[in-house]
Amino acid sequence: MIYITGDIHGDRKRLSWLKLKNLKEGDTLIICGDFGFLWENTTAEQNYIMSLGKRKYNICFVDGTHENFDLLNNYEVSQWNGGKVHKIYGNLYHLMRGQVYEIEGRKVFTMGGGESADIDIRRDVNAWSKDELPTQEELLEGAENLEIAGYDMDIIITHEPPLKVKNFLNLNDPSEFRVSALNAYFEELAQNCSFRKWYFGSLHVDKYISTNYRAIFKDVINATTGEKI
Repeated sequence: MIYITGDIHGDRKRLSWLKLKNLKEGDTLIICGDFGFLWENTTAEQNYIMSLGKRKYNICFVDGTHENFDLLNNYEVSQWNGGKVHKIYGNLYHLMRGQVYEIEGRKVFTMGGGESADIDIRRDVNAWSKDELPTQEELLEGAENLEIAGYDMDIIITHEPPLKVKNFLNLNDPSEFRVSALNAYFEELAQNCSFRKWYFGSLHVDKYISTNYRAIFKDVINATTGEKI
């Protein structure tokens, strides 16, 4: 089974054995950005990462906006289930931008990254990285991989949502969220690609939007049925 959850931000309780007790050997958990455990590169952090990689199921994540991209991009690129990944350790993988994977017979498209809502503050303290935004090459690679796959996906995993979805969730306070060119890219993708489910994590809410779209944060759900575990 494929399971989905939202931004972790280095919170170990979110990946506790008790929280994920229903996951079985060979299952895959996908995190929709801001993994947060590749941050300081300390011995304690590396030990925890290795413990995650030793679990019987796969733990995968797309990158968000709050990542140590220098550390993340230091990992060697390899292939996993048809797409490019950074293999962090054992069964722990970073799902790279613009990739199509086949996981348990499901076609899964991934595109991490976004633009920080607190970009101005982070720039002031020198904690912002331009690498949080997908490059033109990554966006083009995503489009090319979708074309090869016939623009037909079972699941789309991103950190940010398409433009119309973000605007819909932002009706009460138009100044609350930053809208970027990436949201527009996803809007075009949504118009030109068939998909069953689209999950995103940047807004930090658990919200059913429609049959196709779901904002995900602390819930852990079955990616195919949308049921919470």
